Amino acid sequence: MAQPRARAWRIAQHLAVPTLAVAVVALLPLAKSGPAEQSDRWTPLTPANVSFSQKTGPTTSAQLLGFNDFHGNIDPPLGSGGLINGTPAGGAEYLSTWLTKLRQAAEAGGVHNSDTVVAGDNIGATPLVSAAFHDEPAIEVLNAMGVDVASVGNHEFDEGVDELKRIQFGGCHPVDGCQDGDGFAGAQFPYLAANVTSKSTKLPVLLPFTIKFYDGVPVAYVGMTLEGTPGIVNPAGIKNVDFRDEVQTANQYATVLGWLGIKSMVLVIHEGGLQSSPPAPLDPSGCANFAGPITDIVKGLNPAYGVVVSGHTHRFYTCELPNSSGANSLVTSAGTAGTLVTDIRVTLDRKTRKFVDASATNVIVENGVKNADGTWQKDAAGNFVRNAALVDPKIKVIADKYRTAVAPLANKVIGSITADITNIAQANGESALGDVIADAQLKYTASAGAQIALMNPGGIRQSLIYANSPGGEAPGQVTYGEAFTVQPFNNLVVTQPITGAQLKKVLEQQFTGFEGQTTQKILQVSAGFTYTYTASAPLGSKVSDIALNGTPIDPAATYQLTTNDFLANGGDGFSNLNQPGAPRVYAPGFDVDALTAYLTPGPVAPGPVNRITRIA
Repeated sequence: MAQPRARAWRIAQHLAVPTLAVAVVALLPLAKSGPAEQSDRWTPLTPANVSFSQKTGPTTSAQLLGFNDFHGNIDPPLGSGGLINGTPAGGAEYLSTWLTKLRQAAEAGGVHNSDTVVAGDNIGATPLVSAAFHDEPAIEVLNAMGVDVASVGNHEFDEGVDELKRIQFGGCHPVDGCQDGDGFAGAQFPYLAANVTSKSTKLPVLLPFTIKFYDGVPVAYVGMTLEGTPGIVNPAGIKNVDFRDEVQTANQYATVLGWLGIKSMVLVIHEGGLQSSPPAPLDPSGCANFAGPITDIVKGLNPAYGVVVSGHTHRFYTCELPNSSGANSLVTSAGTAGTLVTDIRVTLDRKTRKFVDASATNVIVENGVKNADGTWQKDAAGNFVRNAALVDPKIKVIADKYRTAVAPLANKVIGSITADITNIAQANGESALGDVIADAQLKYTASAGAQIALMNPGGIRQSLIYANSPGGEAPGQVTYGEAFTVQPFNNLVVTQPITGAQLKKVLEQQFTGFEGQTTQKILQVSAGFTYTYTASAPLGSKVSDIALNGTPIDPAATYQLTTNDFLANGGDGFSNLNQPGAPRVYAPGFDVDALTAYLTPGPVAPGPVNRITRIA
């Protein structure tokens, strides 16, 4: 670990930066929320390039290396999640190498300032090699690869605010202790949480910003997560904090920092958008037919935010989007799982201390070996052959320690499947794996009298693939590590009573705009439960023909419903599932235990994807 660097940051953490942050927070009520002052192997087709103004003095330049939604992917992601337009990519050992290559390329080109910036979800929803140790491995590899700044994302709050603070400041886990035997020092980079404030003190729960100096020119990095975080994490861990409006928070900090003479700012935000321009493949550095929440956020931003490093949607893009002045800001995202890095270059005027221009290119974190014909090599089992020359040895030491520790559990075969069971939603919103997981939870809670099970689609993180994984099991066999990758949240499985009328309201709440729902989320349903929804019908009357084993649901009758506790507590916007005072029966273990029990001994076939009927 880079100990001198860690000590230097901790000194700043305990002295200068928090002191300035507290001073800025104290001035926020005085600030108006409106705008203030105005790879070597990947050739991008349309890199974003923003010009801000004519320079009035000498300039300096800097490199920002951005990525997002790492999700503890120490190993390259399996299946399509590890492919960028057919190129095998990702994995911490390779990500670190590409970061080093890009830094060296910038240095060779005369750019001597470089910082690595991550837009949230470093941890949470992680593979077993990280999750089994409460994501300490993810933080350790990010420390070792030289991350300088990170914003919080929604998944940073999966285990609550107190656990996030432990991730930042270090210390053994309060329940499981120091599992690897050598302690945990915490993140050597600041996690920024400008819009996450304590309900009691009204102060941010972590630093709201940090300041970097590029040849004397200060640049402020303000970090935050999406305001909608409470709807997509377990409410139990965030009951003492508020998530504030992104634009208002960003602009208040911009105003006060501007009073202090800082004229150039980078917003590091865990919210994003997506490009869509058939036919595939999409340009990783493109911005085709772009849309998403980040567009409205940027539209309201103070123009001092010349660069916005974004995330959350797991999509890649580099865009020029208009800010509140009508001029463009540079907006980037690097997909997910460390498969891409955004190489951002900025020029700063040393006299005005403003951005002069900025450009960005997404670089693929290639990890494969090519054949003579340009295709990617695969082994006899059909897995990509990884390029040993691209492995960063210092990351490998950390990764191997945790791989060895978790291997007996991760590689244990727990069941089998007959074919790929994917989490890809069909036109009706149902997926084959969604069916299987709902069935698994229904069977797991049979002793509690469960009649219906519902599963949130966002909690299904990967597909189950028939081909063998690097664990070496036979095709069709499923390991515990693969099952955990599908459901990595360690949610509890809970059964509670619900009336037919309440169940109808839950189903209506799948659709954007009904009783606070912000995005459409089609719940996955267990065998025997069926219904129809009409997409064009008015809110509150979209769902019809609700039945259990062919018998219409009685609005006045009570049914036993199984979900995970995330949903039961109102997660994903399903407030109608949170029934205060309703008696609950908690199943032993976690949701992944329900899935593994269902897959044992197997084989399990893909779900039929025919339980929900959609009418246009």
